[in-house]
Amino acid sequence: MIPAATPSVLADGRCRVVVEGLSPVVDGGRFAVKRSRGDRVVVEADAYCDGHDKIVCLLRWRRDGASAWQETPMAALANNRWRGDFMVDELGGYRYTVTAWIDHFLSWRAELAQRVDAADILVALQLGAELASQAAGRADGADRASLQALATALRGETDAERGKLLALDPLLAELAARYPDRRLATTHEPELPLWVDRPRARCGAWYEIFPRSCLAAEEGAAHGTFASCERCLPYVAAMGFDVLYLPPIHPIGSTQRKGPNNTLTAAAGDPGSPWAIGAASGGHCAIEPRLGSLDDFRHLVARAREFGLEIALDIAFQCSPDHPWVREHPAWFRHRPDGSVQYAENPPKKYEDIYPIDFESAAWRELWQELKAVFEFWIGEGIAIFRVDNPHTKAFPFWEWLIGELRRDHPEVLFLAEAFTRPKLMYRLAKLGFSQSYTYFAWRNSKRELTEYFDELTRSEVREFFRPNLWPNTPDILTEYLQFGGRPGFVVRLVLAATLGANYGIYGPAFELLEATPRDPGGEEYRDSEKYQVRYWDLERSDSLREIIGRVNRIRREHPALQQDWQLEFYEVDNEQILCYGKYTDDLADAIIVAVNLDPHHVQSGWLTLPLERFGIADPPRPYQVHDLLGDGRYLWSGPRNFITLDPQHSPAHIFRMRRHVRTEHDFDYFL
Repeated sequence: MIPAATPSVLADGRCRVVVEGLSPVVDGGRFAVKRSRGDRVVVEADAYCDGHDKIVCLLRWRRDGASAWQETPMAALANNRWRGDFMVDELGGYRYTVTAWIDHFLSWRAELAQRVDAADILVALQLGAELASQAAGRADGADRASLQALATALRGETDAERGKLLALDPLLAELAARYPDRRLATTHEPELPLWVDRPRARCGAWYEIFPRSCLAAEEGAAHGTFASCERCLPYVAAMGFDVLYLPPIHPIGSTQRKGPNNTLTAAAGDPGSPWAIGAASGGHCAIEPRLGSLDDFRHLVARAREFGLEIALDIAFQCSPDHPWVREHPAWFRHRPDGSVQYAENPPKKYEDIYPIDFESAAWRELWQELKAVFEFWIGEGIAIFRVDNPHTKAFPFWEWLIGELRRDHPEVLFLAEAFTRPKLMYRLAKLGFSQSYTYFAWRNSKRELTEYFDELTRSEVREFFRPNLWPNTPDILTEYLQFGGRPGFVVRLVLAATLGANYGIYGPAFELLEATPRDPGGEEYRDSEKYQVRYWDLERSDSLREIIGRVNRIRREHPALQQDWQLEFYEVDNEQILCYGKYTDDLADAIIVAVNLDPHHVQSGWLTLPLERFGIADPPRPYQVHDLLGDGRYLWSGPRNFITLDPQHSPAHIFRMRRHVRTEHDFDYFL
């Protein structure tokens, strides 16, 4: 008795090919794999059948909404594994799958090649004639006539050797391959989703700045504006950043406003926290009056573009007690037994100046639409990158709906998840559509911690949906390493962030001006944090890191190896305080080796071992050159093992460009 089966599983019992084990795939196809425009998507699958018949395997893909599929042959690997690829050159959603079938003509041809008995060959020629005739029935024009002529020739052949040569003619195989019999093909279900972002999702350098602090102390002003922020654009651009990220620019509430260092009582003139959003002048679609007008903001966005900078905005879905939503939509907030709105808490921390939104509200549909309208408003003002504050404290279904809705009309928009939380929550947000995410990088300091963490991010299935954005500091995070590492510690974390990850950012000017004093011993909050007060920064200080930051960003822009995450490899050094790793392009035209002294206080040395074959250096005894792009030193190395020394007071890191030794036909040596 034939077992019951759904039509999708057993449409035709004669379909003998199995297609399974597709990669890449995220949760069985529940979520989309992520790529960027211009990427080549490599797909693998297991495809096989019973017996010894030959199969053909095709990779199929199409844009969402398109009816026609594009196809490309997949190449056979070992153990019934197949591989194919396709280029994605448009933003938006795609679907891909794999289809395979038994090719009786290929099977017949392979068997014929093994036959030696003349009688067997003559019988096989008749079968080949029938297969050629069937292919002719699927062909048209000249191909149809050619296949039919070959079928006739095979049927009439009486000389076994001559017939075998005719049957194995590559022309016949080429013609038959154009018109396969795909009636019993197996196509993998479900089709797998793919989302393609613009290249900025894959690679970018971010700089965070508070516009209200963009002014010089001698100006005597109490609060910066968008106009004063414009004067900082040449400074940020000169350091080589791509994205200028602004914390919330909306009106700040006065009720329960926090004072300097998060004190509970604000004095007259204290600006409050930009994350306490909403006042009489408006909410999430309004601008803090002391920063300027909407026209001033538009001017800043336009001027930033002239400097090669894209403005990113913070979206924080929370409200001050003065936000219009609190009065107009009280059902969007949770209330305490006494009827008052519940303020935000993360015990023992209390945020009396902030009301969280209730995503279990009975009015959730209206709430979702209003929150979507906030994004649409700023997209309409030319913003296409959003850093989303604490997305892990909002409902997952909301983010999946919102991002899907916005991407439908604005596929160019990118979303950075600021979610320092449990790994599974961070990964879920990435699966739901966030383009990038903050990471645990700030707290990974040892060689083992860094190696294990970045192997997880770049060499496991996590890389298919999670794009890391590495930040050594933020307005909320001043790590112990920076507090006690001095200038070398800042340089170490800069180099690690900028070279381990294709996306990284710094909170400045605090970073380049070596701000390292915590509010409380053992804590990570800055003393005199910009979150609660205006700060005046001397951008011309002689100890500023702006020159080395500019150099690192220039290296990133000039070297494609550093503009992606996947080709990251760690290399052996016999010193636990030295971390060494490399990145390279697929064609090996660009190869970068980074060596970092993780100890910001002491000189460290060790023997480094490199897999030279990885870099196309096939003759280890020949010398090769490494060029330190940070310090501009050049060194001749020979063989896989070489000695390195890193003095944190001089240079705690090297960023080497590998240069292969070449000898021309005229016996002239140079390095690629």
